[in-house]
Amino acid sequence: MNRAFWSTADFDEAEWMGKAAAFSEKVMDKLGLDSWDLSLCFCSNAYMAKLNKEYRNKEGTTDVLSFTCGEWAKIENENRYIAGDVVLCPDAIFGNAGIYGISMDEELERVIIHGILHLSGMDHGTNDAAEPMLAEQERLLKETIEEKILL
Repeated sequence: MNRAFWSTADFDEAEWMGKAAAFSEKVMDKLGLDSWDLSLCFCSNAYMAKLNKEYRNKEGTTDVLSFTCGEWAKIENENRYIAGDVVLCPDAIFGNAGIYGISMDEELERVIIHGILHLSGMDHGTNDAAEPMLAEQERLLKETIEEKILL
């Protein structure tokens, strides 16, 4: 059983955040992952810009950052894989949805999948849709839409 937890940093809580955590668990299941724990952190543009500068040396905000822990731990007599943190900036995500003319749910699901793929060890050198990680991201997104696993 996979588990996703959520929190906020400099951002107001919203009802859909729990649904985003449940969606994350379904994505981990679809990827064949087991006993994974990860956290989702929803943050403001300013908070994300600080992380982006500190960890990537890039100015400004971004929609998602992943921070891998990648360690096994015994929790409540169970071996759990502590995957890491997926930090999400809803203002950037929902702004991107408007730019691309898609629903906010779809873009949120896309970046959640993106973050989980990074935690699973995948990476991409460009934003070209032909990148294997980005192709897998879109495949998973399409599959979740077809199965009505939307937020």
